[in-house]
Amino acid sequence: MARIAESEMILNARGAIYHLNLLPHEVGNTVFLVGDPDRVKEVSKHFDKIEYKSEYREFITHTGVIGKKKLTVLSTGIGTDNIDIAINELDAIVNIDLTTREIKPTLTSLNLIRIGTSGALQPEIPVDNFIASTHGLGIDNLLNFYRHEQNDEEKQLLHSFVTSTQMHSQIGYPYIAGASASLIKHFVKDFYQGITVTCPGFYGPQGRVLRLGISNPELINRLTQFRFGQHRITNFEMETSAIYGLSRLLGHNCLSLNAVIANRVRKEFSKDGKAAVEALIIKVLEIVSQNV
Repeated sequence: MARIAESEMILNARGAIYHLNLLPHEVGNTVFLVGDPDRVKEVSKHFDKIEYKSEYREFITHTGVIGKKKLTVLSTGIGTDNIDIAINELDAIVNIDLTTREIKPTLTSLNLIRIGTSGALQPEIPVDNFIASTHGLGIDNLLNFYRHEQNDEEKQLLHSFVTSTQMHSQIGYPYIAGASASLIKHFVKDFYQGITVTCPGFYGPQGRVLRLGISNPELINRLTQFRFGQHRITNFEMETSAIYGLSRLLGHNCLSLNAVIANRVRKEFSKDGKAAVEALIIKVLEIVSQNV
């Protein structure tokens, strides 16, 4: 197998992957991805024991156990650019020999579960509720830098999406990837399910207007009204499509779970988003510790 050059896979002084500062034994098979670095301790405080901690830039990691399950929680910061770093480096940790710099002959599949926040795009989804993303639909362009193919149904869905939302070539063509069936089947009760759109920004890309005009002022309405067969868009945020797209290409299991802290159709915002996130964390850890 070809050796991966030092410039392509960067290691730090202790031989750990550069941005995450992690070695293979410091990562559990199930990794919770959170955007906010402060949310790491809000997840790991529920572990029976924390065995390892790491911090470099916005990437904070706690690895520990619940019962006999080894779990990791990792903060990624905001956006698909950071997800690109996190997923590729997590994959390298388990699937590339960091000493020989060669891809391992036997590959490992991680369970990658996002615990995040998002804005609902359907009026009947109240704030402080939970959404499990059946698909991540990216208008962020990240996956277009990798070799990937969409199946026929996905191509039809994307064509319908572009036509309905009038998102044309000046923004970049969207992509879509699905959640792992082995994970999402455990998150049905108490979860809304639907397509999550991932945006490359918080203001204009999500239809917010402060002082700048936006190119698609009907974005919220068009996303809310979009239908393709039984599929509809339930929410949007800034990470899910990259997690789903990269996980599919690399062979990992993925799921994005979000607490709804805003309803963009009803123009409502949670009065206690922190409590909603805490409730989501508790529910996710309970389900994962028993089923995953």
